[in-house]
Amino acid sequence: MKIIIINGPNLNLLGKREPEVYGNETFESYFEKLQIKFPTLTLDYFQSNIEGEIISKLQEVGFTYDGIVLNAGAYTHTSIGIGDAVKAITTPVIEVHISNTFSRESFRHQSYISPNAKGVIIGFGLQSYELAIKSFM
Repeated sequence: MKIIIINGPNLNLLGKREPEVYGNETFESYFEKLQIKFPTLTLDYFQSNIEGEIISKLQEVGFTYDGIVLNAGAYTHTSIGIGDAVKAITTPVIEVHISNTFSRESFRHQSYISPNAKGVIIGFGLQSYELAIKSFM
């Protein structure tokens, strides 16, 4: 089974950015743990701060992978284009968020991805990614 994690803007700063919200671990370190935890899966990882690159990656993998775990960061709440890309592909997408977006600013309560995602996992810290991966098994 082939699954890719796609992270959006500022998630490259995990471990440094707002540790009280996002924790102290880098995503690269966490990704290594996921690879060890799921040795029978092919796990890939992509991160970009650029909306168009995220859309291009979704289109690139969206017909050949078995699952996509997508944390579009702030683009979740602003990008109709990413929402449309999720709708256009056949690979199922699980939308994830590290923090509980509903306990934060009201603009974070809207998602352009959720209506086209297989499911949404919010607020379980980095474990949100593991839960999303397990949903494909």
